[in-house]
This record gives sequence, C-alpha cells and structure tokens, in this order.
Amino acid sequence: MKRDKSEALFEEAVLRIPGGVNSPVRAFNAVGGQPLFLKKAKGSKITDVDGNRFIDYVLSWGPMILGHAHPKVIAAVQKAAASGTSFGAPTPLEITLAERVQHKFPSMERVRFVNSGTEATMSAIRLARGFTKRDKIIKFEGCYHGHADSLLVKAGSGAMTLGVPDSAGIPADLARDTVTLPFNNLSAVKKTLEAIGDQVACIIIEPVPGNMGTIIPKEGYLSGLRELTKSFDVLLIFDEVMSGFRVAPGGAQERYGIQPDLTCLGKIIGGGLPVGAFGGRLEIMNHIAPLGPVYQAGTLSGNPLAMAAGIETLALLETHRLYEKLEAKGASLEEGMRDAAKRAKVPVQINRVGSQMTLFFNRSEVKDYASAAKSSRKRFASFHRTLLELGVYFAPSPFEALFLSTAHSPGDIDKTIAVVYEALKNI
Repeated sequence: MKRDKSEALFEEAVLRIPGGVNSPVRAFNAVGGQPLFLKKAKGSKITDVDGNRFIDYVLSWGPMILGHAHPKVIAAVQKAAASGTSFGAPTPLEITLAERVQHKFPSMERVRFVNSGTEATMSAIRLARGFTKRDKIIKFEGCYHGHADSLLVKAGSGAMTLGVPDSAGIPADLARDTVTLPFNNLSAVKKTLEAIGDQVACIIIEPVPGNMGTIIPKEGYLSGLRELTKSFDVLLIFDEVMSGFRVAPGGAQERYGIQPDLTCLGKIIGGGLPVGAFGGRLEIMNHIAPLGPVYQAGTLSGNPLAMAAGIETLALLETHRLYEKLEAKGASLEEGMRDAAKRAKVPVQINRVGSQMTLFFNRSEVKDYASAAKSSRKRFASFHRTLLELGVYFAPSPFEALFLSTAHSPGDIDKTIAVVYEALKNI
C-alpha cells in the first residue's frame, strides 16, 4: 500500500498543527505509523490521497449512519448553502429539526442546538448545577463527554489511547467537584449518594459507552440509576452523542426504556456536519437564557447547513425496517469476527449494541474501564496494520467503537470478516 502522499502531508502538517492532527486519536500513536490523509468518501468506502480505498467502519466516528455523501443529504446542504451559510439569527430549519428530535426523544421537551457534543454536555452540566444549586457531579470511568474541564477525569478513548487518564490544565478545585465511579457498579453510586447526595447536581453517563470501547450496561443498571437519582433529587443526564439515533431510533433511552432528565445529542443529528444538542424537562430548560439565569450561547448554533443535513438524515432514518437491517448487519459482522477469532485461535471479546461494536483483545468479559484497559494494545496495533494493508479501516485505537451504516453491503461484511481472519492469523 502506497503512503507517499500521506507521509509528505503529515511532515508538512506537524510544522503547522500540534502533532500534525486536530484531534489526538487521529495521530495513529496507538497503532504505529502515520495517519492517512483522506480525499473523498462515498457510501461505505473512503479513499486516501494515495488512491488507497478502504471499507470504512469509523464513519467520521459515528455520524455517517447513511454512509458517506448520501445524495439526498448532499442535495439538502447544497440547497441550504445557496441561500447563505450562517445568519446568527433564527431560521425555520431549527424548528423542523427540533421537532424531528423530539419525536424520537420525547424526554426532550425543549431542545437547544449547539455546535458539538462537548458544547452539549458542558452546557447540560452547567444547567444542572444552576437548576439544583449544587456543585458536584458524578461521572463514570471511561465515559467520554467531551473536553470540558469538569469532564476530563478518567475520560476514556483518547486519554486511554495516549496513556493519560486526566488532562493537564484542569484546576484541582474543579476536579474535586467531579466524582468518578466505576461503570456497571450500582452499589458504588448508592454509597456515594448516601454520603454526599445533597451536594450532587447530576449524574452524567454514556448509557452505552463507546469511548473505552463499546460497553454493554448490565441488566437493571440504567433503571437502577434512574431510581437512585430520583430518590436523592439528583438530575440524570444521558450523553447520547454517540448512541442517539444509533442504537435505536430513540437512542439508549428507547432501547432500555429509561427517561433521563436531560439528554445530550450530536453526531447523527448533524448528518456529517458539526452539531450538538441538549434538552430535557420543561422546568429545567426554562432556566436557560434568555428565560433563566443559566447562560449559554453560540454564534453558529442552529446554522442552516447543519440543520438541513440533520433534517434530511433523520427523515431518511424513517425508512421502513432500516434499524432492523442495521441490527442484522451488526449481528452478521459480530458472528463472523467471533468465528474468525476462533479459527485463528486468538482470544477476543466482542461487545455489540445494534450497529455499534468493539473487538477487544481480552480473555475475559469487558464490562467497565478496568477490564477494557487490560485489552492488549500490542495485539491491536498488529491487527490494525494488517487491516489497513488489506483495505479495511477501523479506528486507530483499541478503545473505540466501530460502526455500520446502511451503505455497508453483505459483500463489504464478508470481505471484512475474511480480512479480520487474516489480521488475527498474523498476530
């Protein structure tokens, strides 16, 4: 596989951009070598600047559930762009997208659009603190909620990949207000709330974590969190930036039958453009400016290009049996990779929820941050290098999810299973 052009671009990039990348996990530090520079994508395939073509399971880290460059989404963006790319003022498109979101997420009685998942979680936590008049928050090891200061504590994916569980630059006083507990451990939550519940504004959680790899919530875990938060008057925030419209049309809260107080969304609702959103109960959302004292703003929030892409994407997701088909594709890939690992005699664990999954190089169940961290980085790096050579693109980190789209064909899945087998044999 030729990489001459990607390597030359990377040499230039490191002279202008820190580490040569604009997001750390893109740097290929976990798998060795240098990142590929991409020039185009269509359907389930991406092509780099050297002309190498790959079946893509990163999908821009999740949002491209319809595949890349869906013609109807592209047409919607082009039509919106012809009328102007940003106004910094209300447009009808914002109302339409809000209606589509609320249709699938009825817990979001009011919705505020922002420009990223980080903005959504940061704003939701500020709102929770303003509403409850409490300072402390509870999060879970390995759950990544963006790079706001309060949330970069045992934050998953990029931090795990780089071997840095916390970020420099976070004031100790601020970190002390963030209580971090193990995922899937309800008793730890109960003990903490019994001790300091009157100081806790909210619990924020990825109901289906994807940033320490995909982790499946134990039966009764999410419902137990809902019961505990109600008992202690603590707000429950579901960070569904990744799982929203991915693990079910109404996200994890639909799949598991849980209604949080606040929800954060992103990725899919932007159809490939930068969008985030947070929303929840009316009485809470009325505390946001201009109605209430909790300030949040953004010049590009609700910009027409992102709204148009989101509206078209969510409309297309209403296609008959689409999620049933995605579930079947996910099951097919999971079963094929399990069989490949068995034939190659390599111990792995595969966690899957719908069209999101992770292959871990572990011998035992992966159920939280501690067990995910035991996954062999060395084996994953070897595995990833062979995948690339044979035309399959997984995230360059052992602690990320892979995603399927409606564009992935049975042929794509069959080829991927064959490539996975070859990659596992080479370990």
